[in-house]
Amino acid sequence: MHKVIFDTDPGVDDALALYYLHRHPQVDLLAITTVFGNAPVETTTRNALFLKDSWGIAAPVAMGAAHPLSGPDEAHWPTHIHGRDGLGNIDAPEPAAQPDARPAHQLIVDTIRAHPGEVTLVAVGRMTNLARALRTAPDIATQVKQVVVMGGAFAVPGNVTPAAEANLHGDALAADEVFGASWPVVAVGLDVTRQVEMTHAELTDLARQAGPEVALLRDLSQDYIAFYEALNHRGMVVHDCCACVLVTDPDLFTRRTARIRVLTEGIGRGATVAAPLDMRFPPGDWDSAPAQDYCTALRAEAVHERITRLLLAREG
Repeated sequence: MHKVIFDTDPGVDDALALYYLHRHPQVDLLAITTVFGNAPVETTTRNALFLKDSWGIAAPVAMGAAHPLSGPDEAHWPTHIHGRDGLGNIDAPEPAAQPDARPAHQLIVDTIRAHPGEVTLVAVGRMTNLARALRTAPDIATQVKQVVVMGGAFAVPGNVTPAAEANLHGDALAADEVFGASWPVVAVGLDVTRQVEMTHAELTDLARQAGPEVALLRDLSQDYIAFYEALNHRGMVVHDCCACVLVTDPDLFTRRTARIRVLTEGIGRGATVAAPLDMRFPPGDWDSAPAQDYCTALRAEAVHERITRLLLAREG
């Protein structure tokens, strides 16, 4: 059983990832923490609470960071991708659930300490909450089973600049601190996530078979699918759910180990630069970085199958 804290910025593909973790029989979802990114943190928290209500999720939701550790705030929210409400403009009702009284980073610390050596942190947004948790309680790095992040672009272009993927660009300092901590990190970046797509027809058929919970996913995904279709994809790219599948089915992914740094300034802000362990370099800024993993390949059809099978498995 995988005990998971899900750090997220819902977000359309975040919603699919949350549903995957909630419904997977081998996942014990301990906590949901929110961060700015796909929308302001007040909106992402409201969305997480709405999804908690809609799907009967027991895990507490705690609101996290509204701003990066350093660098500029978001100039524009990606409303053209995730909608003005972050969930595809579905006009969701106000949630009945209330957020946990603790800030997200404290809920992370408390949950890890309550389950030492057992918790997997799955972070699919800016890593600000994780960095704050590390700054508050550095000892948690030795108590975490693993950290799985959706982020980075190692051998492919970024998606917000030629150098950077959005989650790392949005708080590059936090990302560099997370990769630089002693806990084991696996990055599931654009190198692999762009290979897994879900079409409008597939989601429509899944909703017909599975019922109202998956129908909600279909409804909130319409504009997101249209965005990716305009970029010549078959359907929506399920970035965040790929990170969740790595937790449950790690054998579907190929990894490489390296010392990873994230550039925190200049035109390369947010870029991931990996120093392979099998190469030797003059002394430099990578020397003190721990060895971490990033994904170089995945079995796209098998990952897609795991997601669709899960969507059909638990409702009805």
